[in-house]
Amino acid sequence: MSKLLYKDITEKIIGCAMRVHSHFESGFPEIIYKRALIIEPDKRALIYTCEIEKDIYYRGSFLGKRRLDLIAEDKVLLELKTLSEITNKDFAQVINYLNVFQIKMGLLLNSGQQSLQYKRFINSKKSAN
Repeated sequence: MSKLLYKDITEKIIGCAMRVHSHFESGFPEIIYKRALIIEPDKRALIYTCEIEKDIYYRGSFLGKRRLDLIAEDKVLLELKTLSEITNKDFAQVINYLNVFQIKMGLLLNSGQQSLQYKRFINSKKSAN
């Protein structure tokens, strides 16, 4: 049996997200779930960093900026969605953010369904912290 990376952190995050989702259910904009999620962890001792922005380069040329929703405990990227259906495009977004921001673990949280959906991602690139 393999040990999940940052299991204690991700369990707290998922628990908080489930409480927020059970309170609001689906139908609110992403920002409402994000703000509630930031408040919820105060009771569970999680520290979030919000709206981290990073420059994106290709072969030394600046292409633009990308902004992350949240990072928990400086270890776990959280990408929040309020979609009726999660697609491979959403998975690719999380994987790309993990690579560009050099983060080892990510969670995709979707509040757009009747039940909270979540998926864990691991960055297997050697450059990740």
